[in-house]
Amino acid sequence: MNGIIIREIGENEIHKLEDMLYESVYQPDKNNPVPRDVIRVPRVYAYIDDFGKSKDDYCFVADLNGRIIGAVWVRIIAGKIKGYGNVDNQTPEFAISLFEEYRNQGIGTRLMNKMINHLQRCGYKQTSLSVQKENYAVKLYKKVGFEIIDENDEDYIMLLKLKLN
Repeated sequence: MNGIIIREIGENEIHKLEDMLYESVYQPDKNNPVPRDVIRVPRVYAYIDDFGKSKDDYCFVADLNGRIIGAVWVRIIAGKIKGYGNVDNQTPEFAISLFEEYRNQGIGTRLMNKMINHLQRCGYKQTSLSVQKENYAVKLYKKVGFEIIDENDEDYIMLLKLKLN
């Protein structure tokens, strides 16, 4: 899609990660959406809580004419609350979302590749994520190189080994 710029999130835009976090929630039934307050569940909110305050917090956004239409962000969620895709305390965990009308146009792939390249330049050895098994995004994650390393009844935990530059 033309006109989309992939750029770092601005400090004054971090609050928009709440919208992006909600958009990242898998919605299997479009007629019965998950309530927005699901992002307030501590294990979910951990993906954006105080984002930007840790050295391992990175975010790129898809910007269309000054409007954020998608985002990819990573952080290491350690401590008492762990992320759904946590593999260890050195591996940043991915989160990605696009507003529905911008999905399936290659924007997610651009965002993923931008973050993967960034993590490689920063010297990370790997990155992880969690995805519900029925989520169509599983194909995207496999396409960019993630592999399933674990699963439970509902989710896959996926890992991408990074090539160091």
